Amino acid sequence: MFSNSQKQLLKQADITLNALSEEQLFNTAENTQADTLSNEELIEFLTVANALYRGGEQLINDADYDFVFMAELVKRDPQHPLVNRVEPEPAFTGKTVALPEKMLSTDKAYSLDEIKRWITRIEKTAKTLNKAFENLVFRVTPKLDGYAAYDDGKKLYTRGDGKKGTDITRVFDRGLHVATQGNRGLGAGEVVISQSYFKKNLAADFDNSRNFQASIIKEKELSPYAEKAIKDGAAVFFPFALLPDWKGSAKELLADFDEVIKSVWHKTDYDVDGVVLEVTDADIKTEMGATRHHHRWQIAYKENLATAEVKILSVTPQTSRTGRITPVAELEPVRLSGALLQRATAHHYKMVIDKGIGTGALIELARSGEVIPKIEKVLEPVIAEVPTNCPSCDSELVWDGDFLLCTNNLNCPAQVANTIEFFFKTLRNNDGFGAATIAKLYEHGIRNIADIYALKAEDFESFGFGAKQSSNMVEQLLRSRTEAIEDWRFLAAFGVFRMGKGNSEKLLSHYSLQALFSLNKTEIIAVEGFAEKTAEIVTKGLVKIKPLFDQIYALGFNLQITDIGQVDEAHFLAGKTVVFTGAMQHGSRDDMKKQAKAFGAKVGSSVSGKTDYLVIGEKVGATKISAAKDKGVQIVTEQEYLQMLES
Repeated sequence: MFSNSQKQLLKQADITLNALSEEQLFNTAENTQADTLSNEELIEFLTVANALYRGGEQLINDADYDFVFMAELVKRDPQHPLVNRVEPEPAFTGKTVALPEKMLSTDKAYSLDEIKRWITRIEKTAKTLNKAFENLVFRVTPKLDGYAAYDDGKKLYTRGDGKKGTDITRVFDRGLHVATQGNRGLGAGEVVISQSYFKKNLAADFDNSRNFQASIIKEKELSPYAEKAIKDGAAVFFPFALLPDWKGSAKELLADFDEVIKSVWHKTDYDVDGVVLEVTDADIKTEMGATRHHHRWQIAYKENLATAEVKILSVTPQTSRTGRITPVAELEPVRLSGALLQRATAHHYKMVIDKGIGTGALIELARSGEVIPKIEKVLEPVIAEVPTNCPSCDSELVWDGDFLLCTNNLNCPAQVANTIEFFFKTLRNNDGFGAATIAKLYEHGIRNIADIYALKAEDFESFGFGAKQSSNMVEQLLRSRTEAIEDWRFLAAFGVFRMGKGNSEKLLSHYSLQALFSLNKTEIIAVEGFAEKTAEIVTKGLVKIKPLFDQIYALGFNLQITDIGQVDEAHFLAGKTVVFTGAMQHGSRDDMKKQAKAFGAKVGSSVSGKTDYLVIGEKVGATKISAAKDKGVQIVTEQEYLQMLES
């Protein structure tokens, strides 16, 4: 349970537990399992973990936070504010003021390919500014794992939320020095403690160096340990400007990347959790600018490649929403990159047979970056066992290419539960209907999406949900019906094979939602992008969902209808590919996209060699414009585009 100091940190951060109990929170931290949490539970766990970590009372280590829990949130919702904001430092007693400069987070990369893409963006910016890319200097420095702070020469501030920080000048008054006998006023840096000193003098009394660093900053009277560490010069403020570094061209960096990273990583006697790469040219920095979260001209590289030899205890078949049977290898517990791993997915049963994946097999397990663990190779294969019946409904399985398939779509519990979860997730206008909720409803006989919409608050309570949660779930069901959504998203939510959001929109741009169910294969093939096999699958799939579709549709959803009309082949947009970027003044980008599609255009999200027009509004970044110039794409302003439409 929470210690008194942890409780105080959460109180300072105004954080209270709502989705998780203390017991659930600590069990989650101990087992390092993120995929079983609901969205609300995952966000609450990350919020608590971040507050405790930055307050020196960490719940989980940095690797678990990055590669297990934050990676799970990125997978579910890459645009969530927790992913894209500066993670706040805890509040300390003192005056809170605007920082002299914004202290943003640093974007992260976990592979050389990601670094190459970052360098390519810098190269494009250099071309835009007519600068010789080969002459640009790149700087690589250790990424210190301490307390971020800003020194303006008179005061020292915590990073706070990146815009405002708390005055902690007291640490200099206590005798703290700038590293390498440097001067005050060098801007951003970190308060850190020497690794060797910590291990020799403090490890017996402090759980970790971050916990000790917090004791230096906090307003309470210094402990004898902290006083001595400061006096001995082991605790310092290290400005980023004074960090040891490597400098060179992009060509030199990429030619000897591993050695550069290795040498820089070990250049200091302080905790380091990666390296920071940046381009030093001031004009490039200004042109590339920053997001609300990070500077675009800078990136952190974190190595997280780890492998281990581990034995398979068993292989468990699991039934997916589409009926495919996925083999999951249950493993002897092993810790890789800070996470306790106990299972890995073998993609299909053909792979299981070919590689000899089964009970007793010895495998090499790999985990890199934010990627889930995978079976890298089988070192000691066994004769694989292959199921003949569905683990969920016991129906006989059939082979479909490399996959085993359960064809009992309408009555297989796993497929039913996964289908319901997929429906609500695809609508994207509701909360609270994740895997755990659906499983609980299934246990109480709710096997149909329409049945869920018929539930009242008292029904949810009778199933074991709390009164407030039950009321919220009814409100979310109402929200899902009244909040406007596109008709193609509504159709895609039913999970017809080969009818994802893209294909659903294509069909609905030619036929109404109700008319789809009477289409024959020939009519579907006539729509661009639908081959004969796909058309056959789609027609059968639509027939199968028709009864359920009619039930749900009759509830009255607020659907935005896709425009249907004959495309004017003579229109200048017919058959053209258009990309819109920047802030538009004469309507939203979504409206402009819909209008372009009505004229027969294809609307892209990024510039490619197939793009015909890049339509730019205000506040446009250099990346798309540079890409358009490189690929010979015609660039038109919003006003020019509107004039083209009028003429």
